[in-house]
Amino acid sequence: TEGLMIADVIREANSRMKGAITSLESDLGAFRTGRASTKLVEHLKVEQYGMEMQLNQMASISVPEPQQLAIRPYDRTSLSAIEKAIMKSDLGIMPNNDGQVIRLNIPRLTEQRRRDLTRIVGRRVEEAKVAVRNVRRDLNHDLKELKDEKLISEDDFQRGEKQLQEVTDKFITQIEEIGRMKEVEIMEV
Repeated sequence: TEGLMIADVIREANSRMKGAITSLESDLGAFRTGRASTKLVEHLKVEQYGMEMQLNQMASISVPEPQQLAIRPYDRTSLSAIEKAIMKSDLGIMPNNDGQVIRLNIPRLTEQRRRDLTRIVGRRVEEAKVAVRNVRRDLNHDLKELKDEKLISEDDFQRGEKQLQEVTDKFITQIEEIGRMKEVEIMEV
């Protein structure tokens, strides 16, 4: 049972730390780099008929060219609602609407914008690492309680701590890699 309790703690660590990664990836995915990506707009909230829906539920979104997004609504009557949502968003891109498809031309990034984005990426990466370390701290505390209540031995406690540290290191490495890849994408001309 001692092994089971530790396995539970490690399983929880994995699942909560994975949450930090998922959140970081979706955060960074919405960053506008010089290259078009469907992630820029797919979660955009569009209001129509008094209801709010995500853009990817209302339209197919494609990247016909590296600097362009094409948004083809499933229902043409939603074109203007989609256009309005794009203009209200912080994308800062004027949509071109030909009555069938909305095209977004993604401008290349200025040097200043690249630097700003790289700084923001650095901040998000740090926040994700802090989230992972907080999970480690919480679960270390749980392990200590199990030991204090004599539910696990000192040896099991130390083994659990070591496994928890290994899981933490694995996720910290993944977070750094995600940040590096995003920075490379931002610096691409």
